[in-house]
Amino acid sequence: MTTTTHLQDKNITIVGAGSMAQAIIRGLISKAITSPERIAVTNHQNYDRLHELHELYDVQVPANETDKDTLVREADVVLIAMKPKDAASSFAKIKDLLRPTQLLISVVAGLSIETIEAMLHTHAMPIVRTMPNTSSNIGLGATAISSSPHVNEEQQLLAVELFQAVGTVSIVDESKLDMVTGVSGCGPAYVYYLMESLIKAGVEGGLSIEEAQALTIQTVLGAAHMVKETGEAPEDLRRKVTSPGGATQAAIEVLDAHHFSEGMVRAVLRAAERSQEMGDQIAAQCLRTTHSI
Repeated sequence: MTTTTHLQDKNITIVGAGSMAQAIIRGLISKAITSPERIAVTNHQNYDRLHELHELYDVQVPANETDKDTLVREADVVLIAMKPKDAASSFAKIKDLLRPTQLLISVVAGLSIETIEAMLHTHAMPIVRTMPNTSSNIGLGATAISSSPHVNEEQQLLAVELFQAVGTVSIVDESKLDMVTGVSGCGPAYVYYLMESLIKAGVEGGLSIEEAQALTIQTVLGAAHMVKETGEAPEDLRRKVTSPGGATQAAIEVLDAHHFSEGMVRAVLRAAERSQEMGDQIAAQCLRTTHSI
């Protein structure tokens, strides 16, 4: 049985061929959200990378610069996924190819809708800004999306469906995307850091690194599934396994003495603050470059 999707009859062109582009391509095809012939991918000049993606997924790739322009011009959805440093030059090349009936989706970190509009010299373009995280590479990502006023309901559904191919999707106001970066964008690194510490402690306590790593991976995986499957709050689950006077309580007391929770909150807030700072820097750089082109 074939499931009808909103993206099924849409042409998607991805500008940028990095790991996030590949994750999205893989997700769209593996979940049969759309077919390979509906997906095209371009980049600045690395045709070897484009050939690799074509061989892996049978997606369309350009043979020359004219093909690049055609793929962007004829797309229903244009997804920009280049590195932030390449954003201004890339927009300079595609801005005259875009039209207001297309949906423009950005996965470029720190690039605001306002900055995109300034580089395109238009406020009429439907634009969706997104903040996915690296777990999208295995289809377990968390993506937050924000839309410009010109994005209609159908276009928002297209964006949601596209990122559901690589995980879960939350719709938020753009003003909250820096906090999203602090929580889920940087979040996998916090968990990896915790895992590093658990493994280190296990080894110091006499476990082999293989034993410590296997136990840590399963513990983190199981804890995440417990929260998801039971629907209970993490604090309630923590209390259930913290017996008075027991080993877990003794461990929590040490963490509290080292201000573990406060440190985590401050880390997330600092990440959000830094995200805003980098966004301002990217905006200034892009606008300077745009004015000089």
